Amino acid sequence: MIEQMPSLIEIFRCATWQPAAPVQRPFVRYLHPEASPGEYICLQPCSQTIRVSVLIPTMDADRGGLFEKLLRQIDLQTLNGFEVIVIKGDPRQGRAINIGASLAKGDFLLTLDDDSSLPDKRAFANLFAVLENDPAIGLAGGINTIPPDAPWLVRRAMREIPRRSTPPLSDITDSDLAEHPLLVMRRDVFERVGGENELLPRGLDPYLRQEFRKAGCRVVVVPNVFYSHLPPATLQRLLRQFYRNGKHAAYVYRYFPQWSIATPSQHGSFPPRHRIRHRALRLLANLLEALITLKFIWFLCQLSYSAGVLKETLTLQRSIESRLRLNTGKAHNIPNGKAFTRERRHGEE
Repeated sequence: MIEQMPSLIEIFRCATWQPAAPVQRPFVRYLHPEASPGEYICLQPCSQTIRVSVLIPTMDADRGGLFEKLLRQIDLQTLNGFEVIVIKGDPRQGRAINIGASLAKGDFLLTLDDDSSLPDKRAFANLFAVLENDPAIGLAGGINTIPPDAPWLVRRAMREIPRRSTPPLSDITDSDLAEHPLLVMRRDVFERVGGENELLPRGLDPYLRQEFRKAGCRVVVVPNVFYSHLPPATLQRLLRQFYRNGKHAAYVYRYFPQWSIATPSQHGSFPPRHRIRHRALRLLANLLEALITLKFIWFLCQLSYSAGVLKETLTLQRSIESRLRLNTGKAHNIPNGKAFTRERRHGEE
């Protein structure tokens, strides 16, 4: 009689969490100065050679039940030879992923958000096959689809808001829509480009795509790989998310303008960095377009985002003026990373 392997959920519930702070990350180019407050567990659901390491950063390993739902879906994946590494309680998503990468056994790293959903059982296998068959591709993502059973607000938001769902494809396409909720990348390239940027409170996706392209790799979206990564289910939470994103965007533009990268809403060409004047005009154009086309959810989100940008810009300006008055001579130094330690939940843009 063949003994049945325990499920990923069973392995997860019996696992012992280990402190993440001692984990070394020698490949990281931009280290966060503070030690991680998080914990990690490594789950290996099979005895086969590990080829793919699945990394899931999460704040509470629950996410209202979505996390265990994701583990059940991972259990159904047809790909063999993967492990799952969960990093819990680290508010810096980039640092959490780097910790997971340091612990990984596989030559390929696959990232998920803790609220990602995998309706496609062949998602892992199809993504892995693309990188295995084409050495020019360094990073590959899937198609973010709108579930038919999603609440009305979620479905409408995903249709109205750019980048909340992925335009359909028939071929493997170079794209800026490959994102952390489901992507796979070559570990050697990931380490060569310095891993995730731990100093950024947001904007990890465009930074990582840019570095992979600088390394000479293609960044693509794969047509036969489907997943779902949904916006908040209530308008209040959605607007709060955009307000926070606006604050983070202003913070990054003030202290790290070299990493403030524009993101397109379609596949294809990749925009350059833009000056603040261009971004302000684009924001105004987005507001007008949303109003004219009756995309009221997108209009409200843009208003909330603008309020966040304005709030953080004024806060930073007052802080600079205060430092100048104190004559510290440090008004223009890059902060040591203590700001924005209470970040977004992993998986929120």
